[in-house]
Amino acid sequence: MDILIVDDESLARQRLLRMVEKIEGFTVVAEADNAEDALVAITQYDPDIVLLDIRMPGRDGLSLAQDIAELDDAPAVIFCTAFDQYALDAFGTNAVGYLLKPVKAEQLLQVLDKASKLNKIQRVAAQKDNAPQTDNQRTHISAKTRRGVELIALEDVRYFLADHKYVTVYHRTGEQLLDETLKELEEEFSGRFVRIHRNSLVSIKHIEALERNAQGQYQVRLADIELRPVISRRHVSNLKELLKVL
Repeated sequence: MDILIVDDESLARQRLLRMVEKIEGFTVVAEADNAEDALVAITQYDPDIVLLDIRMPGRDGLSLAQDIAELDDAPAVIFCTAFDQYALDAFGTNAVGYLLKPVKAEQLLQVLDKASKLNKIQRVAAQKDNAPQTDNQRTHISAKTRRGVELIALEDVRYFLADHKYVTVYHRTGEQLLDETLKELEEEFSGRFVRIHRNSLVSIKHIEALERNAQGQYQVRLADIELRPVISRRHVSNLKELLKVL
């Protein structure tokens, strides 16, 4: 599982990094020393878990955790702080753990194991959601264009890509911007589309293969289009399991 460490103190980050390196199955993919850089890192690296300090210059960890909780497919948050008075507020942000500095190795292992199990539960739930659901589902997506409102047959859609406040639908004959959120689309079409990244959903029916690009990342080859959406590391195993049963 991929981990992002967020702490304004370099020594604290390095200590956590060394501890994580000794735990099998967990890898630190990025570090950040403030809230703004942390959000950028979450978008770029799509970590499974964020180890988060509370007191930092600028926005504090509690504020950042609230923003993380509102993200689609949000990573688990574990607070690592020298102050115990924020525990109640911390769990109000849906954090899965609250560790006091200096963090002990056995405590970190326990809370990482807890976060890992929660992630597995979420993946199993996602697989169950991939059972066909047709009741009251739309057959077309509406997109506003310069020509007015254009209807795009769901059968022609290959994937949805979110970029900040906008979602682009890529279909057999082109692409359009939508007014809907990725989360809304995922909930409505969970039987037909699967999440492969925090910012993208692909049509299950039109997946032809999983491939590796020049950087070693997995990507999806979809029918009828040249674009190859990248799969984040946290979703590779889930997608492989899904394709086994198709």
